[in-house]
Parts: sequence; C-alpha cells; structure tokens
Amino acid sequence: MLTEYFTSRELGFVGGTYRVVQPDPAMFEPPAGAFLLVRDDEDQVVGCGGVRRIEDDPTAGVRYEVKHLWLRDETRGRGWGRALLSELERRAAELGAAVVALDTNESLTAAGALYRSAGYRTIEPYNENVNATHWYEKRLG
Repeated sequence: MLTEYFTSRELGFVGGTYRVVQPDPAMFEPPAGAFLLVRDDEDQVVGCGGVRRIEDDPTAGVRYEVKHLWLRDETRGRGWGRALLSELERRAAELGAAVVALDTNESLTAAGALYRSAGYRTIEPYNENVNATHWYEKRLG
C-alpha cells in the first residue's frame, strides 16, 4: 500500500520532484506508533495511514505525527479519510500523545481542508520535510 501511496504522490506532486523516504516499519509499531489499513466493502485494501512518536513538544508534552494518510481516488468522499484520521488520533492518545502533528503539501487541498475541519491549526515547521509546505498540530484530550 505504501508503494502505491508513494507512486500517487510522485505523479501528483507540484513544485519539483517528490522525494520518497521509506519509513522504518518499527516506527509504526507500538509503543512507537501504529499503522492502519482501510478496507472497502469487498475487504480490499484501499488506504492507509500511521502515527509515530516524534520529538516531544516543549510546552504540550508527548507528540506523535500522522504520516502517509492516503486513500485511493475512487474511495474518496465517503468519510473514510476522516474516520481514519480520527482512529489515528485515538491510537496516538492511547500511546500517550498529548499532541498530534502532521505536514502536507499545498497541492493536497482536500487533505488540508480535512485537517483544518478536524481541529488542526497551522504551526511553524517542526521538521525538514522537503515535500511539505504546510505544518499542522492538534492537542488531544
């Protein structure tokens, strides 16, 4: 699923060349994180997303990052992205997160709208992701 995600990002990337960084799977295993798959009504995998622990927020405490939240084009608009984001936040909270952060690219307008409508606020960059143009954070609890 991540290979399909990265291919999709490369093909749709605006503003240069998309840099693929394969994540270390251990970063998405408890207690460091979690990785989830979305399945459709026929039990086919149609999306994915993960959370992983990153450097703690100096004022808010334990911080996790949402990564690789993605759904196949034909499955979008059904509320599955919002449901996946909500479940990732829940998993992060179970693992001890006080804050969830994420980054995205301006070309992903639907993703940005989802994050803002889910209560994420714009923050200063917390990483050096060359693919990112926007950074967000949400306090949990």
